[in-house]
Order: sequence, then structure tokens, then C-alpha cells
Amino acid sequence: VSDIMMQFQADILRINVVRPKVIETTALGAAFMAGLRTGMWSSFDNITKTWAQDRVFEPKMDEERSRKLYAGWKKAVERSLGWIDS
Repeated sequence: VSDIMMQFQADILRINVVRPKVIETTALGAAFMAGLRTGMWSSFDNITKTWAQDRVFEPKMDEERSRKLYAGWKKAVERSLGWIDS
């Protein structure tokens, strides 16, 4: 959730990256599912009203540098595939 990582993602993906106020999204998702099941919320629409935005990270890097870094990111991911035997 670091500002640096969020900005890096916005820069290399060339998109706005939105950080929610509640950053524990896995736990929040589980709580939402439990709340739906138990009737705490009657619909998904009720849940979406609880979501709030903290900050939007907009691309700031020039496009050429962004493309080079994204290519390096993809290369790193490709090299990591199969790294650990299952």
C-alpha cells in the first residue's frame, strides 16, 4: 500500500490506480460475504455504499520510460514462473 508502489503501478500501466480507505481488502471481502449471508446487508448495492476512496495515483512518467519498465516487469514475472516446484 506504499505510495511508491501505487505510483509505480500507475506509471507502468499508464492508468489511474485508486487506493481505498480500508486497505485490508481481503478481510473486508470476507466480512462482506459473511454479512450478506447473515442478512446484515440485504444486497451488494448496500455494500458498495460503504466503500470510500483514499487517493488516486495518476501516471506521471513519460511513456517511453514507462514502456521500458513495464517490459522489464513482464520479463521478471516470466522468469519467476515455475521457480518453485509444486
